[in-house]
Amino acid sequence: MWKEGQGTWEEYKNVFRACRASTRKAKVHLQLNPARNVKDNKKGFFKYISSKRETRENVRPLLNEVGTLVTEHTEKAVLLNAFFTSAFSAKAGPQESQFLEERKPGERITFPWWRRVV
Repeated sequence: MWKEGQGTWEEYKNVFRACRASTRKAKVHLQLNPARNVKDNKKGFFKYISSKRETRENVRPLLNEVGTLVTEHTEKAVLLNAFFTSAFSAKAGPQESQFLEERKPGERITFPWWRRVV
C-alpha cells in the first residue's frame, strides 16, 4: 500500500502493475499445467477439476418477516421461495412499497426480513 514519503505515486503504480501481471501469469500457468499434462498425470488433472467444483452447501440463518431467526432448511427454502416469487412476479409483493417509496440520493435499499445473520 502506498504511503506518502515512501516513494512516488508513479513508482507505486509501476510496482503494483508488475505484481498484478505476475500474479495473473502464475494463475494461468497453474490452470494450464494440469491441462497440458493430462495424458501423463490424470490424477493431478482430476484433482484440479474437483477442487474447482466444490460448492458451498449451507445457507446461513435468515431472519423472517417477524424478525425471528430461521435455521431449518425447509423454512429457509420457503422464505427464499416467497422472496424470489414475489420479486419476479407481476403481482404485488410485501416489498413493493419499498420500491415505490421515494428515496433520498445515496440511500440504500434494505430488506429487513431477508438479511443474513453473521
